[in-house]
Amino acid sequence: MISALAVSPVAEIATLLAPAAQPAAVARLGIADVSATARYGCKGPGTIAWLENLGLPVPPQPNSWLPLDGGGLIARLGFTEFLIEGPDALIAPLASAPRAAGVYPVLRQDAALILGGARLDELLRQTCNVNFRPLDPATRPVVLTSMVGVGVTVIPELRNGQPFVRVWCDGTYGHYLWETLLGIAVELGGGNVAAHHFN
Repeated sequence: MISALAVSPVAEIATLLAPAAQPAAVARLGIADVSATARYGCKGPGTIAWLENLGLPVPPQPNSWLPLDGGGLIARLGFTEFLIEGPDALIAPLASAPRAAGVYPVLRQDAALILGGARLDELLRQTCNVNFRPLDPATRPVVLTSMVGVGVTVIPELRNGQPFVRVWCDGTYGHYLWETLLGIAVELGGGNVAAHHFN
């Protein structure tokens, strides 16, 4: 089902840095809340054929993802479960399309964060039980792991020569994860920035 939250679970407590300070923070370690982005989840044995019939690309391997035309992404979480995120114009028709047999909706009320910058690896080493350095972002991996005790889905990327990750977690843990990661980002010389800095 669509899970575009009208008010982000973490934005209520987020305090953006002054606009002039944001580019420098992004270079070191920026963090942005994108929880209000529309997303759709589905799973089941008929899901791959259903998505293909709707004209969506399907990542060829479990735990991988692909970008979508017009913005957004489709992530394959295991063999037959998918997370699709993007503009409302993409997600709304998908959510309202008749589902085929063997296709089941998955409610996605995630807290969603973006982190990036030169000191990202330091934060990940402090908070996560996976070493992201050996991963090749060009293979578009999806990592299911734990971060400061919270189960998360992570997509590592490289943008403008800097490491970057998208992180999703259960929305009930959004405040805790946000506060913890923001505190570390500030210690490392970064802070809360507008999401457009990561585009």
